Amino acid sequence: MVGPYRGLFDGPGIKGFVLAGFVGRMPMSMLGIGIVLLVSGLTESYATAGAVAATTNVSFAVAAPLSGRLVDRFGQTRVIVPFASLNALALAALMLSAGLRLPEWTLYASALLVGVTSLSLGSMVRARWSALHGGSPRLHTAFAFESVADEVIFVTGPALVTVLATEINPFAGLTVALVCMLGGSLALAGQRGTQPPVQTVRGGGGTPILIPGVALLACVYLGLGSVFGSVDLITVAFAEEHGVKGAAGFLLAAFAGGSMVSGLWFGSRHWRISLRGRFLRALAVFVAGLTPLTFVGAPWVMAGFLFLAGLAISPTLITGFSLTERLVPPSLLTEGMAWISTSIGFGVALGAWAGGRLTESVGASHAYLFALAAALFAALVGAAGSGLLRLPEAASPVER
Repeated sequence: MVGPYRGLFDGPGIKGFVLAGFVGRMPMSMLGIGIVLLVSGLTESYATAGAVAATTNVSFAVAAPLSGRLVDRFGQTRVIVPFASLNALALAALMLSAGLRLPEWTLYASALLVGVTSLSLGSMVRARWSALHGGSPRLHTAFAFESVADEVIFVTGPALVTVLATEINPFAGLTVALVCMLGGSLALAGQRGTQPPVQTVRGGGGTPILIPGVALLACVYLGLGSVFGSVDLITVAFAEEHGVKGAAGFLLAAFAGGSMVSGLWFGSRHWRISLRGRFLRALAVFVAGLTPLTFVGAPWVMAGFLFLAGLAISPTLITGFSLTERLVPPSLLTEGMAWISTSIGFGVALGAWAGGRLTESVGASHAYLFALAAALFAALVGAAGSGLLRLPEAASPVER
């Protein structure tokens, strides 16, 4: 399994941008829960805390393609520095607004600015890999590594921010998130040697979401995001219903752990199945993996099934980003990948809302049916529109 990863990080600047990108995007798993812990602790209102966190998530989802377009037009360095600086100021303003008990609207205003100025560093790192290994089998391995890195972030980030906020200080978690974001972002911006060259945009450039294949992927990932958002919330409720609320983190870690294991394995293989075929098979496996969840009644059995369901996450993300890289012109690559992140973000918000409503009305176990339905939606849309994912003739037969 390790073989294909050997030598992946050899080359000038590769280790640097990988490390900077990892540190800089740690806040993507820390901000939401950090805001909830801070605002709820100071205002004693979970409703306000959830609304403020949702403001950040939705504003980021809306703005990500726009910031991605700026990156494609002007280059990563020229966009990262001002955006990261504004983001740090906005997050500091949010913490001050909560700490000084300023009017509630200041929380929403600063949360909106936090979301708008947040950058999709994962898309930028993948764009650097594409510039280095575009058209090479190494790109598949690189994208697999990045998906595993994302899962590590989503396993460790929430636990870290929770410990910091509850055991040290309510502000500690978001402070660490701010430092990681600013330090990692500026370190990435400083590495000009590996940033993709700015491509000349012809004919106005357009937007990647108008490419039929990208629009199809966006719909698929809206469904997958709904799975992620609903499973997170429903699993916490499931653990509480069974009197082991403290085990919720372990259950969610099992879900992410399955994705980490499959990501390492998936990236180590040299596939003869086409990229499109891998994508459709991964969606089908996800549906199959989620099917048993509604029938499980024991928390520790649930951990095993969540691990199995998580095995399909990384393959769907890896193949989705790889398809986007092949479908989108180089001049629009960062924006194209940002649309995938945006679709997932909207799906997470939808899934959290629907999962919460269903958990209250029918109980956690039955609420998992929503996650299954969302995965089935994603698989059916992907299968119905799979012809739109046929890659250009320039791609190798195996990749088509």
